[in-house]
Amino acid sequence: MLTAGQLAAWERDGYIVMLDAVDPAACDTLREHVMADLAAADPSVDGGLTVFDTTEQGHAQDEYFLTSGDKVRWFLEDGAVVDGQLTRPLPLAVNKLAHAMHDLDPKFDEFSRTPLLAGVATDLGIADPKLLQSMYIFKQPSIGGEVSCHCDHTFLWTEPQSVIGYWFAIEDATLENGCLWVAPGHHRDPVRTRFRREGNGTTMDVLDTAPWPTDELVPIEATKGTMVVLHGSLPHWSAPNTSDMSRHAYTLHVIDGAADYPVDNWLHRASDMPLRGF
Repeated sequence: MLTAGQLAAWERDGYIVMLDAVDPAACDTLREHVMADLAAADPSVDGGLTVFDTTEQGHAQDEYFLTSGDKVRWFLEDGAVVDGQLTRPLPLAVNKLAHAMHDLDPKFDEFSRTPLLAGVATDLGIADPKLLQSMYIFKQPSIGGEVSCHCDHTFLWTEPQSVIGYWFAIEDATLENGCLWVAPGHHRDPVRTRFRREGNGTTMDVLDTAPWPTDELVPIEATKGTMVVLHGSLPHWSAPNTSDMSRHAYTLHVIDGAADYPVDNWLHRASDMPLRGF
């Protein structure tokens, strides 16, 4: 699936941008499916008002978040909840849906399991690809929050490192509405942190105190249907969305089943729902 040039970019930069990887009509279908589900949802019944905030990480001690590895759950934007009440309709308040839509929702399953994605995983050396986590990210107009600089290996730890991320532009992603930024070449840096379970909550181990290379981040403005493949150790970031346009995206994380998945990782599944490949 990957050309020699793309493989060279992966080794050099830690990411690959694939324009027109997905039919824009398929992006529209996924977006419409998600919005229809949210229009029919009742937050007082279906999940409460858990806010997802990567800067404060308050959600990380919440059972609703910690037990979402084999569920489809939503998390709200900071700013969409005031004094325990939604300040806007749910479809305009959600930060993301997560983390097992690819196994529990036929529309997401169809989007996530394609020959293209399977071929990319094989070309990047994933011997036994397992689809671990999916997230549909909204980046709501005006309140879509910053995603702090991080690498995926921190949160989806395997030994050796094996996670790769597929990031899809479901809508156009621009500088104005909070596009993805990456730090080319810094996937070769030592991993700085590890997020893991500790007791009934979580903790973040600091492994390297070097600051994130934020002055070397470059933007990836992406048209609908673009796929960005991210090395698990590549630092990436996105700004708040202060525009009046949403920036929907879908991310899928894959690990190698041949690697060790530590028992103290935060994301786990019930024994009757094992990880599956493509």
